[in-house]
Amino acid sequence: MDLLSLLGLLVAFGAVLGGNLLEGGHTGSLVQLTAFVIVVGGTLGAIMLQVPFATFARAMQMVAWVFRPPRIDAAGGIEKIVAWSNIARKEGLLGLENIAEEEPDAFARKGLQLLVDGNEPEVIRGILEVDLDAREHHDLAAAKVFEGMGGYSPTIGILGAVMGLIHVMNNLADPSKLGGGIAVAFVATIYGVGLANLVFLPMANKLKSHVHRHTQFGEMVIEGVISIAEGENPRNIETKLNGYRF
Repeated sequence: MDLLSLLGLLVAFGAVLGGNLLEGGHTGSLVQLTAFVIVVGGTLGAIMLQVPFATFARAMQMVAWVFRPPRIDAAGGIEKIVAWSNIARKEGLLGLENIAEEEPDAFARKGLQLLVDGNEPEVIRGILEVDLDAREHHDLAAAKVFEGMGGYSPTIGILGAVMGLIHVMNNLADPSKLGGGIAVAFVATIYGVGLANLVFLPMANKLKSHVHRHTQFGEMVIEGVISIAEGENPRNIETKLNGYRF
């Protein structure tokens, strides 16, 4: 559980709502279903028009990463790679065949299989880097979905404000309807700007940081597999991989 993300949301919304109360406002005045539907629905529709379905679906899957990021066990990864290098040193690369079949991580399993098949180090590096780059590109595109939503929502909020003002103008003769229209107008703007800067853009940047950490871990795996292929000393491999920071 990423407590910092949860704390950040609580602090951000607490500051906004708390400031509203300090100014003598009422929380209920900020709750407007019409404004919410306009801003959230309009933002979702715009981003669905912008991105392919696969990217949108991946973005929805990655939402959970904000609060429950996938675990990266760097120390455990280094330990496994060093163990692989010791086996390869004693039994040869074919000694890794059974380990490759049992390895749960698909990327590491692919690297081990390339090792067992006797491929040259540069061939292994090329294949794994293509795989890693493709995965990073797909995940970054998914993270940018929320960046796009952060760009659209303030404008949709202004659209909601204009719609509210149009409603007000159409009912100038009926003072009882003016308050509701003005409320929707201003609350829609608050929703648009607030969601962009308190939710969507921070989420995008948080997801990007997780994607970069995953990529860095993948780069470490590639370096370890290549080092085994080149027959480096296990101790030197461990020293090299300990240079990575996550």
